[in-house]
Amino acid sequence: MRLRNIPGARDVIADTSFCIKEPEKLKGKWALKVFKNNNPIHIEIGMGKGQFIMELAKRNPEINYIGIEKYSSVLLRGIQKMEAMEEPLKNLVFIRFDAEYITDIFDEEEIDKIYLNFSDPWPKDRHAKRRLPSKEYIARYRQILIKGHTVEFKTDNIDLFNFALEQIPEAGAELVVKTFDLHSDPVLNEGNIMTEYEERFSSQGNKICKCIIRV
Repeated sequence: MRLRNIPGARDVIADTSFCIKEPEKLKGKWALKVFKNNNPIHIEIGMGKGQFIMELAKRNPEINYIGIEKYSSVLLRGIQKMEAMEEPLKNLVFIRFDAEYITDIFDEEEIDKIYLNFSDPWPKDRHAKRRLPSKEYIARYRQILIKGHTVEFKTDNIDLFNFALEQIPEAGAELVVKTFDLHSDPVLNEGNIMTEYEERFSSQGNKICKCIIRV
């Protein structure tokens, strides 16, 4: 996936109050230090332009949300959306961060739920460990999630989805439910919030896959 570099994106990220700097210093302290409450914390890894997590935060003010994105030029779009709001969401913050090191910023059982939406498929076999639903990443999620809680994964890439289904038992995790056609599933599609990618891919006739993983 080629990303257009936007000049000044890193400067905006450095200056905005919507993006947390030095997240390593908040390990184990996110709820009280950042959100000033004891509400549960949900995170989206690879938040893209922010449509999904911003809508979640609007609908669920009793939950704290953290959007994580490693590409500055993509994260910039989420920041711009937040800045354009009359009342920015108090239960949502962003981080520019590489999820490979996610255990450096969140403590054991600090997170209640993880969302993975339309993650980079890293199609070459030698890059399998970089895929966000890989057993290596699931092991990281297990460290930060409350025991027995879940990861929700959506993609239109059938190869990546099948890879994820293979990785779940290898990681010692549990497949709670799966669908190869989310938008035709009356149960899993209820309340579904579409990402920008999801809107585009589904409009092109692509089926959306989803699974829920208990770690």
